Amino acid sequence: MDAEIWSQVDAYIADKLIGADDPAAALAANAAAGLRPMDVSPAQGKFLSLLVRMTGARRVLEVGTLGGYSTIWMARALPKDGELVTLEYEPHHAEVAARNIAAAGLSDRVTIHIGAAAETLPVIVAASPEPFDLVFIDADKPSNTIYLDWAIKLSRPGTVIVLDNVVRDGRVIDEANTDPSVLGTRAAFDMISTHPRLSASALQTVGAKGWDGFAIMIVD
Repeated sequence: MDAEIWSQVDAYIADKLIGADDPAAALAANAAAGLRPMDVSPAQGKFLSLLVRMTGARRVLEVGTLGGYSTIWMARALPKDGELVTLEYEPHHAEVAARNIAAAGLSDRVTIHIGAAAETLPVIVAASPEPFDLVFIDADKPSNTIYLDWAIKLSRPGTVIVLDNVVRDGRVIDEANTDPSVLGTRAAFDMISTHPRLSASALQTVGAKGWDGFAIMIVD
């Protein structure tokens, strides 16, 4: 079993279960604008969309916009009065995302904040203290614990938090690995495992994006 068959299975899943639902135009626009292909896969995007619907989320927080592909998946699943707040560090990424979101007809549901999330999150709290129903974190891994801490502060009992890229080709179990992203991921596991307000699990994934996984938790 290797990455080629993983990708083929992902393509089969997309063909059978996603089809025209995939906002693939955003991926094409991202590539044309020179963004790295770090988006979630179509199957993962559909999973996020289903989570929004399953939880009945009305307010969603996303940390890490990139070109807005995952943003579009989640925003489309919101009710008409729903709101998605997404945070992006790179202005160029945010510009591309804004165009993609507008092309998808979702600008009225999505607000993009540009800048370091650790700095914009306090601004969001000050502007609107209403809790979020779902939080998706897919940003720089060394800051995982900072984002998790804010996600919990911005949550209510029952809020679902998803943290992406927690397996990292299996390197997460290598205690000798000094890669900042691996260290940030291990720190996130330590925080989640001991936090009194979190009930959590994590799932490994293989597919078009390689071998990775996500942690999913609910705030008690």
